[in-house]
Amino acid sequence: MSDTKKWALVLGASSGFGEATAIQMAKEGYNVAGVHLDRAATLPNVERITSEIEKYGVKALFFNINAADDSKRKEVLDTLENLPEGKAEVFMLLHSLAFGALRPFVDFGTDAPLTKAQMEMTLDVMAHSLVYWTQDLFYRKMLARKARIFAMTSSGSHVSIPTYGAVSAAKAALESHCRQLAMELGDLEVAVSPIMAGVTDTPALRKIPGNTPMITVAQRKNPRNRITAPEDIARVIALLCKEGGEWVSGGLIHADGGEDVVNFNGQRADGTNLL
Repeated sequence: MSDTKKWALVLGASSGFGEATAIQMAKEGYNVAGVHLDRAATLPNVERITSEIEKYGVKALFFNINAADDSKRKEVLDTLENLPEGKAEVFMLLHSLAFGALRPFVDFGTDAPLTKAQMEMTLDVMAHSLVYWTQDLFYRKMLARKARIFAMTSSGSHVSIPTYGAVSAAKAALESHCRQLAMELGDLEVAVSPIMAGVTDTPALRKIPGNTPMITVAQRKNPRNRITAPEDIARVIALLCKEGGEWVSGGLIHADGGEDVVNFNGQRADGTNLL
């Protein structure tokens, strides 16, 4: 096992972007602390991920908790602060939490509308928790100089999608939090960047109504003739964690193979509707 104090902390480590990034950072020589929330049925997948990480000779510490729970956050950081080999230094933090309410704001008789509690929960988990984890790492002196902080956002931060209102607000807030943290952590040369991936077939996407047409359109318009894969994003993150990557900070990073810049009207070349 590696005895390095260099750690990657992944929030949302048991699937999608978090899973792929946790494994990629292990390949890069980082110990990995993963935070996830899984029931018994999906825990075998977590065991598979930790085994994959440990194949690279690094440590894997995974915590099955609610990442937005203050007391649970303290438990995780207490563990990392009191390791046998000494306090962990977090060189990479990824916020990839996808747990929010998908409800319309207004009820037209088809769906129950979003409640205040659901709005607050969605914003807390999918946006504000980034700030609280960063604050605690900073005050515990566990955030390394030139550390990289990434947060997964989406096009929903600036467009409207049915039932996506609360998550859209969370993504917009998350991008704002990244800008603020990038400014405030500048003296430590810590880079903070929101990443907008292309449409990616993840468990989180599958919960969004209309996800199948989203995947179809994304594949049709992407210059690479395929949708984004979680591993694409993991490799981008690993690249930005290399020396010099700290200069990329504050601004939105498009990691989509060019998908977002292609104007597409939903039709095939022969004029028939794709959807």
